[in-house]
Amino acid sequence: MFIKKPLSFTNKLFASLLLFSLVCLLLLQSYLWNVTEDSLYRNLGGKAQIQAKELAVIPDLISYVEARDSQKIAELISNIFAQSDASYIVIGDENAHRLFHTTTGITHTAMVGGDNQEVLKGHSIVTVRKGSLGSSLRGKAPIINREGKIIGIVSVGYMIDNIYELHREQFIPFIIFCSLFFVSLFIFSLIFARTVKKQMFNLEPKEIAMLVKSQQSIMESIFEGIIAIDLDYKIININQSARQMLNIETTADKLIHQNLFDFVKSNNFINGARNRQEDLNDYICYFNDSVVIASRIRIIIDNQIQGWVITFRNFDDINLLSMQLTQVKQYADNLRTLRHEHLNWMATLSGLIYLKRYDEAEAFIVMHSVNNQENLDFINQHFKIPAICGLLIGKYAKSHELGLALVFDPACQLVALPPALSETEFASILGNLLDNAFNACLKDPQSGKQVYLYLSDATDEIVIEVSDQGCGVDKALRDTIFEQGVTSQSPKEHGIGLHLVATYIKKANGFITFSDNDPSGTIFSVFIPK
Repeated sequence: MFIKKPLSFTNKLFASLLLFSLVCLLLLQSYLWNVTEDSLYRNLGGKAQIQAKELAVIPDLISYVEARDSQKIAELISNIFAQSDASYIVIGDENAHRLFHTTTGITHTAMVGGDNQEVLKGHSIVTVRKGSLGSSLRGKAPIINREGKIIGIVSVGYMIDNIYELHREQFIPFIIFCSLFFVSLFIFSLIFARTVKKQMFNLEPKEIAMLVKSQQSIMESIFEGIIAIDLDYKIININQSARQMLNIETTADKLIHQNLFDFVKSNNFINGARNRQEDLNDYICYFNDSVVIASRIRIIIDNQIQGWVITFRNFDDINLLSMQLTQVKQYADNLRTLRHEHLNWMATLSGLIYLKRYDEAEAFIVMHSVNNQENLDFINQHFKIPAICGLLIGKYAKSHELGLALVFDPACQLVALPPALSETEFASILGNLLDNAFNACLKDPQSGKQVYLYLSDATDEIVIEVSDQGCGVDKALRDTIFEQGVTSQSPKEHGIGLHLVATYIKKANGFITFSDNDPSGTIFSVFIPK
């Protein structure tokens, strides 16, 4: 069964434009035809009436009509008719009988048309009547002698067929113009329809509407916040997640074309000096006093930048996942370190027993048990946060595995964390500082291999001080050490640790400093108000 395929939108647009143009041209032609026809009839009617009046006052014609001299009338009117554009001229007597007719030559017969009574009353008229030659436009005037008596009629006529032909000849240029104009409209409609089709990517309006709805649904279903802006930082699109994370109560449709900075307060991440030359990925910054991980991607169309798409996630949400991964990794590292260390102890103890050196084996057991127990007791007594205790136990074991010594200041204590920091964030600050100290010691073969930790909340602020005897901070990095991507590690797989530390500390309204240690190494000092 044959199924007729519906016309595409561009074909419908082309046909509609063409049909509309054709109808407009036909209506215009019809209007102009009637207007010009009426004007032509008025002009020719007035012209015929004027000619009739002028003939009616010729003295010779008046005397010839009084004498009913058809021969003289014929000679006089024939000369005048030869110079006129009228179809005919008829001279009649007071009884409306012909005295002369320029075309038929018939005389002494009644003038046809039934429009002579008004003329015989002394009035000049213009009428359209059917005469002996056919329908004509005629102007008539009475012939009045010296005594004021109406003695005859002058009728000057233009045949309707001749008027139509004259009208048609006058209208031909306009018809040609309309035809050329229609051809131009045809070409314009065709080009316009194809341009629209190209701009619509060969899609139908229904397909575009479905695509827009699908895109909007996808935007709203994405958990990340998404904001699209133009070059003037006007909002092009924004999804529900972005509005929720930024506490924007205004609906999305009312946000369109609004200035982004009226709703989002941020640093130079959004309007940085180099945002036209490069994209920025996974940058930690502040949006409306909320810490987020954001990316800024340029919108480039036809090699021209048109704006940016900003995507971001709440840093707390990332932390929730990071906390779980960090704890698992931490536990695995701690277990691996403890297992490695205990394997070494067991190998040593097994060798002493095999050599039957029991006294030395017993002393070895006592020494390690006492040492581990003292550190465990110190950590449990001075730090009341379980997550921090676990972190420090793991870092202590790791330092031994690396051949380093993690030394706790006797004045260490930690009872509670400030409300502005979670356990995971505080653990990230402490863990990153200790890891950097370990790495600095390992990079310097001549270092003292000791890392000192002071952690106390005894005053109105929490103080963390981590000092090492390692390689120190490179002078080239001192001004940018807390920026994302800045690292002295090789290969460069890091660059986020100290940036995270600075971000968390800033969030808690604290600050971090560093200075050179004596004789070598670095001291990092952190102050966080409680």
